[in-house]
Amino acid sequence: MADDQHEEVSKKVSAEEEIRRGITVMRRVVQGRSRGIILDVYWSNQGQLIEPNGHTLTSFIGALVRNEIPITCDDWRNKELNESKEKIWSEIKRCFNIEEERRGFCMKLAGKLLRGFQTFLSSKFLKDADGNFVDAELPKKYESLISAEEWEAFKSKRQDPVFQRISATNRERASSPAYPYRKGRVGYGRLEQSMLQKEESSETSLPAHVLWKEARVGKSGVPQEEVLHVYQKCEELSQSLSPDDTKGILSRALDVPEYSGRVRGKGFGVTPTSLSIKKGKAPSNRELHARLEAMQAELDALRREREASASTVYRDASDKDSINCTFQPNILEGISHCQLYLSSPYYRMVGKGKVHNVSGVLLHTRELPAGCLKVSVDIAVEPNAALPYPSDDSDATTVHEAVGSFVAWPTNLICVGYETPTKSKSKDNAIPRHTESTVSRKELQENEVSNASAQQKKEVSNASARVKSSGAKKTVARKKPTTKYRSCLRTFLEMTDIPTGGVRTVHMEVGIFGFDYDQMIGNEDFMQVFSHEEIGVTVVNTYIRFLYDNLMRPNGLDVSFGFLAPATVNLGLILSRPDTVTEYVLRILMDNKDAEKLFFIPFNTGGHWLLLAINPIREIVYYLDSLGNDWTTYPDMKVLIDTVLQAFRAQRDIQTSRRGANSITWIKVGCPQQRNQIDCGYFMLRFMRDTLALGRLKIPTDYFDEFKCAFYTKDQVDEIKEEWCQFMIKLNVCS
Repeated sequence: MADDQHEEVSKKVSAEEEIRRGITVMRRVVQGRSRGIILDVYWSNQGQLIEPNGHTLTSFIGALVRNEIPITCDDWRNKELNESKEKIWSEIKRCFNIEEERRGFCMKLAGKLLRGFQTFLSSKFLKDADGNFVDAELPKKYESLISAEEWEAFKSKRQDPVFQRISATNRERASSPAYPYRKGRVGYGRLEQSMLQKEESSETSLPAHVLWKEARVGKSGVPQEEVLHVYQKCEELSQSLSPDDTKGILSRALDVPEYSGRVRGKGFGVTPTSLSIKKGKAPSNRELHARLEAMQAELDALRREREASASTVYRDASDKDSINCTFQPNILEGISHCQLYLSSPYYRMVGKGKVHNVSGVLLHTRELPAGCLKVSVDIAVEPNAALPYPSDDSDATTVHEAVGSFVAWPTNLICVGYETPTKSKSKDNAIPRHTESTVSRKELQENEVSNASAQQKKEVSNASARVKSSGAKKTVARKKPTTKYRSCLRTFLEMTDIPTGGVRTVHMEVGIFGFDYDQMIGNEDFMQVFSHEEIGVTVVNTYIRFLYDNLMRPNGLDVSFGFLAPATVNLGLILSRPDTVTEYVLRILMDNKDAEKLFFIPFNTGGHWLLLAINPIREIVYYLDSLGNDWTTYPDMKVLIDTVLQAFRAQRDIQTSRRGANSITWIKVGCPQQRNQIDCGYFMLRFMRDTLALGRLKIPTDYFDEFKCAFYTKDQVDEIKEEWCQFMIKLNVCS
């Protein structure tokens, strides 16, 4: 018994000795107030306390809570505390320049600090090393804040069986978190502030998953593999989910529920309301009607404005002698297929059709506006895009409304040379509509896959043999591709919910990009291939999966070649989060440091695809750009790749002379050049395909003799599409 008492006494003494600091009373703040110094308080764009003075206000509120609120308080919402809360708020306003609207935040923070103080007292003085209850006396340090009666009542509540059960549950849940927070007392708000200041970014906030990842980086500066996996999944989801999605990207990646009133990865003080996240019931019919009226009013105002501006250039052309329109010399005379672009608010393609560059042509009995040509709109790529010159006769104001009619289009926004796709009339390729109800999708897929697999295996197995057997400098003869796989896949697609917003996934195993995840794919991605639009990262990633399954792994090329994820290595991320890109690329290179390997980086500059092929052992970077630019066009890209290769060299302990320290070799390859605004993605995919077909780690400066050409033909581009569609059918993506 004596030994037990001695042990308890020693535990009490050691607990008090652990806390060497005095009670925080914030004298500096109080003394400053006496001298008329009122501290300014700053808030983030999302309503969180930040520096300067954010930490000071938090500590000051904690000191007030310990003085004004009894530690026996179980319910912060108890109305009996209103008087004490009012006093706390009054003291805050006397010392800090703070708006009345911030009272709610401060009171919530006060309640959080009270619970933290209660937990601190219980852990330090009422529990031993094994978590068992200790009947300790009131610590002398806190005698000025806590009465003896209050301390006894506090101990009694902590021994209550209900409280013990809840405490045990919470303790077990928090004992071994899968992704522990590693930034100590630095909250998400101040962490975000420091990250933005470090990056010298003009942004006012960061995505939740970016903050979440950084908050789990310890002193080593390297995040755990599990954290990187979640982060990469968030990056993929961010490209496929709607911005109005009510469930956060981070919650989806972690596969956990989103709790009401909180935003995961943003920390204390950020709520769905402060982020303007729309939740709750759907709008009523009256609200929807009001919105439609407002939108119609805006549309009418826009129409009147454009009509007024157009009236200065449109003239009545009933008298044909007054017409002075001549065809534009930079566009071939006659009727040509074309793409239609707009330059505001950014340059992009909005439609496809035909340009009528004919001398003396009229538009609805009127002369064309200066600098414009008459076009017929066949396809609306961006349906809601406003026409540069609305049509009076058809009342069309958007590209969608203009389909099938003639409109005026600025000459400098017309790109000639694209052939509008039409439905195949071949009996072999067409699938009659009347047979869709009698032939099941499963039967169609089984027939196509069985035929496709046999043909594909034959083509892949003979690809290298055909190439290597050609010693002359001629392009390898190729069979003209058909559109049967595109037609088939499109038919399968129409039988699913994908055209109405459904999505599917394609599994990307760890051997492809260094991490395992499911690539989401939706209708927009399929339409990019079907309609010959600029392809996005989803099409690129899934075609890489095709190359990995059909060219690399079967031929043992996965030991000589590798890929880096374009969603992680691109110009946008290099400019905004270079550390993230550097960590990922360096990790992949170090995982393969013992063997010479060529890594493909499908690199997106924001509106253009190019290919980087890196041999890290030899420190060679091959640069393949179908627009003919060189790496000086993207200096940030070159700096990051050079930095990674230098770090890779250092971690391998490769000794290099001072002269050779910067001997990284960049080689611009004279690759085939695109002839329009669309094909850069397809050309980039063919560069990888050609290299893998030959299996060579060295790319000649004037490209491979076997595939050398000035440009890839339409048939060679279509071959990429057919391979992709065939592979989607094989994977049963439309099931």
